Amino acid sequence: MTRILFVCMGNICRSPSAEAVLRELARRDFPQLQLEVDSAGTHDYHVGEPPDPRSISAGRKRGYDLAPLRARQVTSEDFARFDWLLAMDAANLSRLRQLAPTGERERARLFLEFAGERSRVDVPDPYYGTAADFERALDLLENASRRLLLRLTESV
Repeated sequence: MTRILFVCMGNICRSPSAEAVLRELARRDFPQLQLEVDSAGTHDYHVGEPPDPRSISAGRKRGYDLAPLRARQVTSEDFARFDWLLAMDAANLSRLRQLAPTGERERARLFLEFAGERSRVDVPDPYYGTAADFERALDLLENASRRLLLRLTESV
């Protein structure tokens, strides 16, 4: 079992989208993988709230169901529970590493970099953007999720 936690700031845009994308792509294309996938935020701004309606809408168009997800904040227990805590950008990676218990900082990584993305390291936050920004974020998340899933199949 591989356990992956996706992390952004408020857990209402990028990280729940990454959770839904990875979960669905794994179910559909990599059923042999045993995964636990979750998402959380580095801040408590939206705890208990559903994802941003624009994230839900963009995801729904591509077959991802974000509606049941609810925001939560990263806890120190997440570092023991998950193999990888994958941040959407450098600021959230830095915050994750501040929150990490002693000796656990390296479990936190940048998602795009970890998944082998070479042209960028951050998934831009679409929160203050347009519907097109949510689509671009999904493009990045899908590509990186496919690379990550291929990487995981190689280690099985």
